[in-house]
Amino acid sequence: MSYPSNHPRRAGDTAAGIDVTDEFERFNQRNDIFTRAFWDERIRSKQTDAFFASYRMEAIPRRGDGFTQRDFALRNASWLISDLISERAGETGKREGFQAPIANDTPVAPTQQPVGDPAAMAKEIKRIAKFFGANLCGITDMDDRWLYANRVDTRDFSDAPNDLPVGLTSVIVLGHQMEEELVATYPSALAGAATGREYSHEAGVVMQLAAYIRNLGYEATASMNDTGLVIPYAIKAGLGEYARNQMVITPEYGPRLRFSKVFTSLPLTHDSPKPLGISAFCGICTKCADACPVKALPYGPPETTENPSAIKGVRKWTSDAAKCFGFWAKLSSDCAICMRVCPFNRDFTRWRHRLWLKLALSPFRKVALWLDRNRGKRSKPADWWQSS
Repeated sequence: MSYPSNHPRRAGDTAAGIDVTDEFERFNQRNDIFTRAFWDERIRSKQTDAFFASYRMEAIPRRGDGFTQRDFALRNASWLISDLISERAGETGKREGFQAPIANDTPVAPTQQPVGDPAAMAKEIKRIAKFFGANLCGITDMDDRWLYANRVDTRDFSDAPNDLPVGLTSVIVLGHQMEEELVATYPSALAGAATGREYSHEAGVVMQLAAYIRNLGYEATASMNDTGLVIPYAIKAGLGEYARNQMVITPEYGPRLRFSKVFTSLPLTHDSPKPLGISAFCGICTKCADACPVKALPYGPPETTENPSAIKGVRKWTSDAAKCFGFWAKLSSDCAICMRVCPFNRDFTRWRHRLWLKLALSPFRKVALWLDRNRGKRSKPADWWQSS
């Protein structure tokens, strides 16, 4: 299936909070900052090579609290299932879940289960997604603007066709919650276990959900970071709003989520975007930008950018990806200080945090920001080990 390279504004963008301009161009995955770290000499360095090497235990650095051998051991172990999936087709240049969609492990059944009510089927899919372990599930249309213009052949990091089955009509977007106590220890290798665990979880969830749909006789392609930009799909599916820290903020888990997706031809009704007022809060809050050690996050209003690792022609808050990843490389682990300090990083099962959320999404958002002034401090990684 081929897609046009330039496909700007659509009806519903305003409701979704997606500001697409006439300069819009679909993003080429080769320019993703993690992929550029393998081929672009402006990004690649001894530190970036050491960052990737640290996911092998024989190459980990030995440092203080949060970066000990057992911190790296837990982080690396948490990635295991995701790594097994991503490495199984490496000889063909396909890193499944990252630079290529996850290959089908089951065929499409020759007989289709009739779907007389797409709304009822959508409800069923959400139930099955949560049965397999997803925390959130929303469904949106197959908006080709957010598909990568090309995927990447990991043998030489050249462009490769971003092919999908024909007839796909919907994108099922899944949210996977990261552990709050681990997120509180960012930046640390220990905190990286929160990321790795959800990548491993989501690999299983999307593969199982896609297999269920194929068993019903419909196309379904499981996808993680590959194939397309999940954030616009998550926003369109009504799961949350885009924030200054480059994340989707949800009313259930704040920013503590990883997202995955399933592209499918199964007849489904689509959810609608749900603007809540989070972008208005971000307009007066700069906690993430203030806390960023390398000042990679933006101040001011959303803007378009010419940054090669950002999508062109979309007016939004955009980070300096090179600065951000450079700090990751220095740590030999991921950094999510911006997630940790975000005022929406709360446990919304507690009534006082739900009350705060109502205040933050109201015209009294400045009061909510003032009430958050002393939150978001880093927890000691050693305390996490002792708490168990």
